[in-house]
Amino acid sequence: MALAQNVAHEKVSTQALGANAGKLSLKNLTGKWHNCDKNTRGLVSVVLGAKGSTLTVHGFGACVPTPCDWGVVEGIAYGESVVATEAIAFSAHYDFGFKETIVTGHLDSGTLIVETYDKFKDASGRSNYYSRVYLCRS
Repeated sequence: MALAQNVAHEKVSTQALGANAGKLSLKNLTGKWHNCDKNTRGLVSVVLGAKGSTLTVHGFGACVPTPCDWGVVEGIAYGESVVATEAIAFSAHYDFGFKETIVTGHLDSGTLIVETYDKFKDASGRSNYYSRVYLCRS
């Protein structure tokens, strides 16, 4: 069976994919991650979990006196190639009503680098913004 592709590194046979085709282990991502910067004004922590084979993302933002609970959303896990068996990155989408946040993250030498893209929907005049934080495993 021929698989569709639009870049050369996506060309692979179904035979080469093997029995675990499309299944990524989440073990390297799952767990509690906290911001390495204790004085952050952004993302405080993320708990990555698994519900069956689906990644779950539970974010917490910097609020006083306790972190703001963003809730749990479904995430998408990514491997480093089309034949990968281990997840090394993820993305998730939050809709807070007044703004939407896209969260992406990838592992780098034991650190989870998380980027957020915030788009305001409330006509407040605030600029959409981007941020990057470094999370350490708890």
